[in-house]
Amino acid sequence: MRRVFQLLGTSVLRSRLGIAVVLAVVVFGVVGVARVVAGPEDRSAGNLRPAETSAPADDPDAHEGDDGVVEPAPTSSTDIDPGPSLSPGTPQVEKVAKEFAASWLDRAAKAEAWHAALAPHATPTLEEKLEGVDPAVVPAERLTGPATVVPQGSGLAEVSYPVDSGTLVLRLVVEKGRWLVDGVDWERG
Repeated sequence: MRRVFQLLGTSVLRSRLGIAVVLAVVVFGVVGVARVVAGPEDRSAGNLRPAETSAPADDPDAHEGDDGVVEPAPTSSTDIDPGPSLSPGTPQVEKVAKEFAASWLDRAAKAEAWHAALAPHATPTLEEKLEGVDPAVVPAERLTGPATVVPQGSGLAEVSYPVDSGTLVLRLVVEKGRWLVDGVDWERG
């Protein structure tokens, strides 16, 4: 009997299927070890949309009437709850987004001037990410339509602009008492 298992084991390991199984086990092992070593991921850096959170298990009515389809309606900046930390007299979300978008689309500007124009409307985190970016690589040249503002939660909004090559999507947050752009994305049109 032992001889049968030895012959069976060697023939399986020498077959293409056996090699594929061994390689798959090795790949999954390496990926698993890498995930354990890497620790928790920070997905907030380049992600415009906040992470989905599920309702607490003790709230049975949390999804009542929810068909699972997300259809955000465009709103004006007065409909957005800025959260408790918005300072009086600060520009509305649409104004901040439009000024940032106009500066971002200025591909002819020198890099230093481009960064200086974006800085008053960006969070320090976004400013740091934009360091070293050449404005010539911006994938659009001009706005082609009005903004669509979608509230994402208290103190968080997403503003989309149609541009000549797609859609410019800006994530804005309330930081230091005012709206600031915290994320930039572009969707090919």
